[in-house]
Amino acid sequence: MPTILHLKPIEVDTDAKRSKYSVAIVGCGHKGIFYANAFADAGFNVVCTDADATVVKKVAKGKTAFANPAAEAKLKKHIANEKINVTGELKKAVSQSDIVVVAINAKVNQQKKNDYTGLLNACKHVGAALHQEVLVVYGGVAGLGFVEGTLKELLENTSALKAGMDFGLAYCPIISTETQTSKLELNVSATDETSLQAAATLLKTLTPNVRLIGDLKTAEAATLFALAKQDTTTALTNELAVFCENAKIDYYKVLDALNLNTAGFKPTIAQEQTQEAYLLLEGADNLNAKLRLPALARQINEDMVKHAVNLTQEALRGCGKTLRRGRVAVLGPADPASATCVYVKLIEQKGAKVTVYDPQAKKESMDTGTVKTGLSDAVEGADCITLLSDEEQFNHLNLKKLKSIMKSPSAIVDIVGKFEPSQAETEGFIYAGLGRGTDRK
Repeated sequence: MPTILHLKPIEVDTDAKRSKYSVAIVGCGHKGIFYANAFADAGFNVVCTDADATVVKKVAKGKTAFANPAAEAKLKKHIANEKINVTGELKKAVSQSDIVVVAINAKVNQQKKNDYTGLLNACKHVGAALHQEVLVVYGGVAGLGFVEGTLKELLENTSALKAGMDFGLAYCPIISTETQTSKLELNVSATDETSLQAAATLLKTLTPNVRLIGDLKTAEAATLFALAKQDTTTALTNELAVFCENAKIDYYKVLDALNLNTAGFKPTIAQEQTQEAYLLLEGADNLNAKLRLPALARQINEDMVKHAVNLTQEALRGCGKTLRRGRVAVLGPADPASATCVYVKLIEQKGAKVTVYDPQAKKESMDTGTVKTGLSDAVEGADCITLLSDEEQFNHLNLKKLKSIMKSPSAIVDIVGKFEPSQAETEGFIYAGLGRGTDRK
C-alpha cells in the first residue's frame, strides 16, 4: 500500500481504495465532527478522540456538544456502519492512523487574549505518538505564523521526526461547518511541496473545490481576513438594524427592497466567530499594527447580546412588567458557547426567571437557566418568549396556542426575524424584534 505522503489521485479514487486508510480526528467540536463526517462520507475509516472524557462519551453515542441534528444523524449512521469509531486514547488513535487532523482552536480568556494551552497539550500528545509517513493537518484557524512556527517545532520536538522529511504537515482551516461538503471550498497550504500535494490529493476526495496556497503565512492571513470581512459585515448589518428600530423602519423590508434578504445581511447576536476574530486582533497587537475597524466590529457584535436584553426589557414594559421576577422562555441552543448562554446570564442578573427550550439538549447543557426539551414545558407560565434560533423547527410555532398557556399580557422578542410584527400582535402579543422598528411599538 503506498504511503500517504506519496499518494497519487488514482490510488484514492474510490471508496474501496480509501477504506484502506485511517484518519484520526483530534478534537470533537464543530470542526472535528465536520471533518469526521466528511472523511467517513468519502470512505475513509475514521477514529475520533478528545481530551474531554465527557465529550468522548457523548460522541460515542452519536451526540455532540453543539447539538446539530444533521451532524448527529450523519455521525450516528457512520458509527453504526463502523466507519467512525470514538476513543479517549488519543495516542493510540494517532499511532494507528495514516492521517491526523487536529481540529482544535485556541480559546479566548476573560482578558480577550488567546489561550493556546489546550491546543498545545493535544499537539504534544499527537507528537509523542507520531510515526513516519503520517500526514498531520491542522484544521482549526491559526494565528499568523502558528503552523510553521509553534506547531511544527512542537511536533518535531515531541516526535524526534522532521516535518517534510519524516512526516507531512499541512494547514486546511474550516471557517464554516454549515456548508455542504460538496460545495465546500478549502484552502490548503503546507510546510513543503510533498506535504502540500499529499494534503491536496486527500482533500480533493472530500470536495473538488481545493485551492493550493504555496505560502503558509499567506494561507493563515487569508483565513483571518475572510473572518474579519465576515465580522465587519455582520457589525454593519447590526448597526443598520438598530438604526431601523430607532427610525421606526422595518429592516427586513429594506432588505427586500434591495433584494438582499439573505443570511449574510441578517442581524444577529451569535457568538460563533468571537474566538477566531481575536486571533487576528492579537496578531496585529504583536506587530504594532492597529486594526481599528475589525476591533470595532468585534465590539459592536459582542454588544448585540446586551441590545437583545434591552429589547426584552422594552417588550416587558409594554406588558406593564419588568425583568425582575419576570419569567422568560428562551428558544435557542442550550450550548455553553452560544449567545443563548450569554443572554440568559445577563437577564438572570437582572432578576429574570429563565427556561430554555432546546429539543436536542441534555440537562447538563448549560450552567444557568432551566433547560427543557418540551416546548409547552418551557413556555407555560412565561411572561415573554425570546426567539434566538433561526432553526427550521421554529418556522411553524402556533402562537395562539403558546399565548393560551402564557401569563397575560405576554410578549415576544424576535431576535432572528422569524415573525412579522403584525402576525404576533394579531395573536395578542406585545412584539419587539431586532431590526423591527414599527410605529406600533
